[in-house]
Amino acid sequence: MADAVTTEQPSLKRVMGPGLLLLFVVGDILGTGVYALTGRVASEVGGAVWLPFLVAFIVAVLTAFSYLELVTKYPRAAGAALYTHKAFGIHFLTFIVTFAVMCSGLTSASSASKAFASNFVEAFDLSWSEGAALTAVALGFIVLVGLINFRGVGESVKLNVLLTCVELSGLLIVIGIGAWALGGGDGDLSRLTDFTPAEGESAFFSVTAATALAFFAMVGFEDSVNMAEETKDPVRIFPKVMLTGLCVTGVIYILVSISSVALVAPEELGEGDAPLLKVVQAGASGFPLWIFAFITMFAVANSALINMLMASRLLYGMANERVLPRILGRVHRTRRTPWVGIVFTTVIAFGLIWFADLAALGGTTSLLLLCVFTVVNIAVLVLRRDHVDHEHFKAPTVIPVIGAITCAYLASPLSGRAGADYRVAGILLVIGVLLWLVTYLYNRNVRHEEITLDPANLKE
Repeated sequence: MADAVTTEQPSLKRVMGPGLLLLFVVGDILGTGVYALTGRVASEVGGAVWLPFLVAFIVAVLTAFSYLELVTKYPRAAGAALYTHKAFGIHFLTFIVTFAVMCSGLTSASSASKAFASNFVEAFDLSWSEGAALTAVALGFIVLVGLINFRGVGESVKLNVLLTCVELSGLLIVIGIGAWALGGGDGDLSRLTDFTPAEGESAFFSVTAATALAFFAMVGFEDSVNMAEETKDPVRIFPKVMLTGLCVTGVIYILVSISSVALVAPEELGEGDAPLLKVVQAGASGFPLWIFAFITMFAVANSALINMLMASRLLYGMANERVLPRILGRVHRTRRTPWVGIVFTTVIAFGLIWFADLAALGGTTSLLLLCVFTVVNIAVLVLRRDHVDHEHFKAPTVIPVIGAITCAYLASPLSGRAGADYRVAGILLVIGVLLWLVTYLYNRNVRHEEITLDPANLKE
């Protein structure tokens, strides 16, 4: 569907070197998951909370190898949509993958809103319990994100560096307090080997169920492929930078989980939506909690804004590609932002905040992306038959095979994943399919056009 204007557009400027790309990868992964869900993971496995994060890290690395092969083979900013389309050429499948990525942004932003509300209460020392008051704060926050989105937010690498430093500082505070407390004889390291499976489950299924939730903390690395066209020498730089970024965040998460469970009993850690505040309070009672609460609020606010921007942008792209109603791609005359798409995604986020809890939202985010990652791992193998005229990274064949199997397993009911994850994901995908079907029938019967989907126009 490209036109003359599109084909004459200049290429993106390649400004990102290894350092800035590394900060982008780390900053994209850090965020709501570890800040809000560490306690929920602990409630699944007890003191061995570090193990699900370790397994989630391994699964993420396997899938990262597939992304590295594809991004160096096709160094364009389109992500999973492009890889799915190139491998299978089925427009509906490309749409489902793209819509799933968009929905993962909405569930991630909604979970960030709930985490923001819990930390807001702590920061201002309010005596609100869980219920309507916290929900009202979360809804108010997502409205604010929508307004910022409507006004227009220019993406800046320098801003990303600042936000990454703030997010990282909060986690380093937790690690530092844990090391200080343990060095002073406080805490209980014996909890780290204490497996306490959920009632009626084996240790194995408790770990896999917790991993399915902990995987939410590892997502974000896949977004870095959208910077391929703005990275200097991506074929050479991307592999080592993405793997380094994953390793850095993996080590941070494991150290945070160790500090958390050593200082706070798992059953207490699993209560509420602000587990790391409890860790700071337990390990350094004199530390001003409001400071850490504000750091957490800033970190999850960043996650919410990025994800809502991504969701509205994808919706706009799908509307312009005529696979969703064109009205969803309508742009405001003065603000030059896709205001209908912003309103639509904000309304869906409202429903998610109102009807789903934090664990279900985090679990749904990981479920949707694990399904997408399964497709991407398979796409790598299918696209081996497509040869390009430049050198690129190539993953050992066994890695995408194992990656596809592990991602599919963690997305399946066999992993012990909560049923609420499937209900939330199912409702979101049904909404997408119905919108697609209405658009398809309208285009075929009224406009007498066939739907064509160019993934190059669906930059995540």
